[in-house]
Amino acid sequence: MSTLKKNDRLFVPLIATLSVVVPALVALLLFADFGGSAFVGDLSFLPAMNAGINSTVSVLLIVALVFVKKGNIKAHKTTMITALVLSIFFLVSYVLYHAANGDVRYGGTGAMKVTYLVILFSHILLSMAVVPLALFATYRGLSNSIVSHKKIVKWAWPIWLYVSVTGVIVYLFAHVFNPALVN
Repeated sequence: MSTLKKNDRLFVPLIATLSVVVPALVALLLFADFGGSAFVGDLSFLPAMNAGINSTVSVLLIVALVFVKKGNIKAHKTTMITALVLSIFFLVSYVLYHAANGDVRYGGTGAMKVTYLVILFSHILLSMAVVPLALFATYRGLSNSIVSHKKIVKWAWPIWLYVSVTGVIVYLFAHVFNPALVN
């Protein structure tokens, strides 16, 4: 039995499990009541930090694409692993903030509210798809299963980039240009 097939027996079920468990845990933590910010302290800095992380991940994804197109596989791997680690850090930070502070409601109306909701819902749905896609793409890339890696990345890369960019846009709508926050 090849090493890849043997590894698949471990990693494919692990990735599949994480792909279900992570979104379920995020949903649970977002809707559970942990006593608000009194439980963890002031986390008001996290949304801006998370937007910075999403911006950085977006840039890293583009840089990684340039590296692979130029044949610099080592730099591509390093850049993609950095993007993955930052995305995991973002996820933890995001859950902490929302578990402590709840959601911020966008106070706009009309076309702006519709635009915000379309971006928000597409961002949420596609962010759930990023978990298995990014994990399978990473696993296939690191295991040198390049044909499989390329097939996954055709979907994973644009979806991950979309989720990262729209994460920044959602932050701007909810925390910067939100009419509900004007005193």
